[in-house]
Amino acid sequence: MVQLDPAKASGPSAAGLPMYSGRSYPVVSNVTGPNKACCVTPILPQLLESGRRFDMQISGNHLRVALGTRRYIVVHPWNRAPLGHVSQLALDRTSRVYVFQRTGTPIVVLGPGGELVGSWGTGQISDPHGIFITDDDRVLLVDRDAHQVMIFDTRGQLLASLGERHSPRFGLPFNHPTDVAVAPDGQIYVCDGYGNAHVHCFSADGTHRHSWGGIGTGRGEFSTPHGIWVTADGRVLVADRENNRVQIFSGDGAYLGEWGDLYHPMDIYGDADGTIFVTDQAPRIVAFSPRGEVTGRCKAVATYSHGIWGDIAGNLFLCEHTGSLTKLERLS
Repeated sequence: MVQLDPAKASGPSAAGLPMYSGRSYPVVSNVTGPNKACCVTPILPQLLESGRRFDMQISGNHLRVALGTRRYIVVHPWNRAPLGHVSQLALDRTSRVYVFQRTGTPIVVLGPGGELVGSWGTGQISDPHGIFITDDDRVLLVDRDAHQVMIFDTRGQLLASLGERHSPRFGLPFNHPTDVAVAPDGQIYVCDGYGNAHVHCFSADGTHRHSWGGIGTGRGEFSTPHGIWVTADGRVLVADRENNRVQIFSGDGAYLGEWGDLYHPMDIYGDADGTIFVTDQAPRIVAFSPRGEVTGRCKAVATYSHGIWGDIAGNLFLCEHTGSLTKLERLS
């Protein structure tokens, strides 16, 4: 937070805004009561005067952000139930939010108002990292340090698993995997990112089909493949974290291109109209068109979002390691 310098602040302007170096600027304040006046934060003058777009504004007590033409109210914290060290989250067909956390019960299920409606997974997961929920409500969980992907129903019943538990393999599935996504045709893609630098493809029945990748900065190579998503047309998008890009591949692993304008991308989510949302460590959310054009950027949380997902109404949900969830409630 940037506090007003007493030497530069000269009281309210005619418009009721604090003065900073003789001029008035909008402020953000999260303090109410008698001490509010001494805890305001000016939106930096150089940002307003540079002509750069600043997609955050305050309306009443609500922060608003924009991603291109989309406008959202930021609800933070959204969760009403206490959470631990959160890794990622995903939503099922009924828009219940499944929080995958590293402390406490691994899966915490929240209702539409952020209230607790269930939990499961104790004793089954060693090191929670990535999560994906399919259209038929299968819950895929990446157990990073157990080197395994586990598939459950929404009640916590184990249905299947990929990889041999506690058996890391260099260059093969798995060696500290990070995330998982399921393609429209049922194929399963896993980014294997902390020990390996690969993407592995499995058939819908769990048979390993092929892998691609390797350590490096070139096309089809990875630093830390940290997040993954498969688009409606079957393209595989991989967040190549320390290489500051999202790489795009065909389902067979052929390199198709890459997207920049990112700083350590963390997670990827694609909505029904084809817009791709990427969280990074700036921290911000970057929206891409299906062709890879940047259509919007915003900062909605104080620290970077390790996970992102959306619902059918166009709302976005973000999670931070701090145990807080943020809802971007769509306005338009």
